[in-house]
Amino acid sequence: MASSISPKLPPFFFSFLTYLLVSSLSLPTGSGHSSPANQTFLPPQELQRINRIRSYLGKINKPSVKTIQSPDGDVIDCVLTHLQPAFDHPQLKGQKPLEPPERPKGQDSIDEITERFQQWTNSNESCPEGTIPIRRTTEKDVLRANSIQKFGRKIRRGVRRDTAGSDHEHAVAFVNGDQYYGAKASINVWSPRVVDPYEFSLSQLWVISGSFGNDLNTIEAGWQVSPELYGDNYPRFFTYWTTDAYQATGCYNLLCSGFVQTNNKIAIGAAISPRSSYNAKQYDIQIMIWKDPKHGHWWLEFGQGLLIGYWPSFLFSHLRNHASMVQFGGEIVNSRSMGYHTSTQMGSGHFADEGYKRASYFRNLQVVDWDNSLLPLSNIHLQADHPNCYNIKSGKNNVWGNYIYYGGPGRNMRCP
Repeated sequence: MASSISPKLPPFFFSFLTYLLVSSLSLPTGSGHSSPANQTFLPPQELQRINRIRSYLGKINKPSVKTIQSPDGDVIDCVLTHLQPAFDHPQLKGQKPLEPPERPKGQDSIDEITERFQQWTNSNESCPEGTIPIRRTTEKDVLRANSIQKFGRKIRRGVRRDTAGSDHEHAVAFVNGDQYYGAKASINVWSPRVVDPYEFSLSQLWVISGSFGNDLNTIEAGWQVSPELYGDNYPRFFTYWTTDAYQATGCYNLLCSGFVQTNNKIAIGAAISPRSSYNAKQYDIQIMIWKDPKHGHWWLEFGQGLLIGYWPSFLFSHLRNHASMVQFGGEIVNSRSMGYHTSTQMGSGHFADEGYKRASYFRNLQVVDWDNSLLPLSNIHLQADHPNCYNIKSGKNNVWGNYIYYGGPGRNMRCP
């Protein structure tokens, strides 16, 4: 006997419906707020939610001394350095950013790069000294997340190896079994296709300590495409940190108190341009994370000597001392929203076997030792969770040192 079955809507449907409702209110570009008259179109429950979001935005969007409209649609606020979100933290209130640390020995150069690599700088505007550029968060950004609590955070999941039951898939190179005080690599930048609004594709460095249980500490930096977080498919420079395996601590970029930015030229979370093209010119970004021997904080550097800022050591438990693992590679989310493996690409969307100008790469992979010296990798391990979907290969030569090619197209005949 046939029975009637009511379709069960997925949880994100209601968040998406709310997003469409708010989108229809013709929000002004500057504040992202609708007029009081328009609010009457929303039911009381949704109106309360919008008001909570606006209260949240009032906390993370700091007063600016200058506003820059980026060609890609972002709004960049120039915020006084001492007013940035980091200084909302109880242990940082009233403090000032630290002076630059001692760089690891073995650096090629300490000349700051001046070339433009973020789209917002193409407007020929810049943030004045004494401020930092912060990408403004909008109501639409928050509404794409399931809740304020989940906005700007990674869902809890494993970082490496045992990910068979997870929707996060990796192709990474890693070293472990020693004490590490930093990592460095150059990563070429692509615009991988992300087919589901709740998936992402990223390429990054991980600096890791603790077990792979609830006490996991990580510091992460690289580039990512995340329609849910940013509302588009541009590759963006990003950071992340957690001290409890992505449960309650940490966040992307400057979306919580933690990372202290010291640089007025780089907007964390802003789009990267130019990008690599298949069989054409390749563009890469150099990233280094290392532990300051004097104060113990973890610093982030972009390019040849451009300091971005630091993660204070008190944020962490295990990473207050050192890292026990360093990873380099790619990660995607496979939501299987259509009932089969996603076609979201990792890296260039091509397998590692295709090599230069076709596959994504990390080159000049290095770690920082106890003596604050940069060293090449030894005893490198490779791990691809689903090599028929995304794979990885390593090599070494005199120009690129240790390097990897990685990535893939996702769904294909061998990856159903």
